[in-house]
Amino acid sequence: MRITVFGAAGAVGGRVVAEALSRGHDVTAVVRDPARFPLLHPAAHARAGDASDIGDVAALSAGQDLVISATRPPPGHENDLVTTAEALLAGLAGTGVRLLLVGGAAGLTVPGGGGLTVVDTPDFPPAWRPIALACNAQLDACRAEQGVDWAYLSPPALLEPGERTGTYRIGADELLVDAAGRSAISMEDFAVALLDEAERPRHHRVRFTVAY
Repeated sequence: MRITVFGAAGAVGGRVVAEALSRGHDVTAVVRDPARFPLLHPAAHARAGDASDIGDVAALSAGQDLVISATRPPPGHENDLVTTAEALLAGLAGTGVRLLLVGGAAGLTVPGGGGLTVVDTPDFPPAWRPIALACNAQLDACRAEQGVDWAYLSPPALLEPGERTGTYRIGADELLVDAAGRSAISMEDFAVALLDEAERPRHHRVRFTVAY
C-alpha cells in the first residue's frame, strides 16, 4: 500500500511509520517543519506539509491508498484537532483515499456507567479536559462527513511506549478494561492495530477502540 502519515515524527506517528515500513508498505512521512526530517525513519519519504491545510492534504495524498493522521496540537491549541480533521476530510473528499484518524479516549463510555463518558467521570483530570473535548469535536467532524471512508481509533485510558506483542482486543464505543480494571496498550501495539485496520478494513465511518 501507499500510505501517507501526518504527524510522522510524533510518539504514535513514528511508530506507525515504522510498523508500516516493516510490513513492506511505501510510506510518505509528513511533518510541518523540514527541520524535523532527521527524526523520521530513513526508509520513509520525508515531506513537509500541514494536515490542517486542504491543499497540502490533497497534494500529499494524491496517488496514495491511505492517509493516517496522528497529529497532536500543543497546549492551548486543542481545537486545532477539529480544524485538522475538517481539512483532512475536505482534502480527501471524492478521491477514494481512505482516512484513519488517531483520536482520544475521553469520549468512550465507562463500562457499567449507564452511558457516562470518561471525560465526565468525577476523577477525570481538569487539565486534560480541553484536549478531551477537542477529540470529541474531532469525532463529530468525522461523523458529519459522508464523502470519505474514514475510521477513528480511540486509545484506551493508558497509551505509553512499550513492547510490540501483536495482540490486542477490539471494541467500539466503550472503554476496554481488563479483569484487573486496567485499560492500556503500548504505542507499539496501537500502531499494529492501525496497520491491521489499514490492511484488512473492518471499520467504516465509525469509531473503534483497542486495548489489552
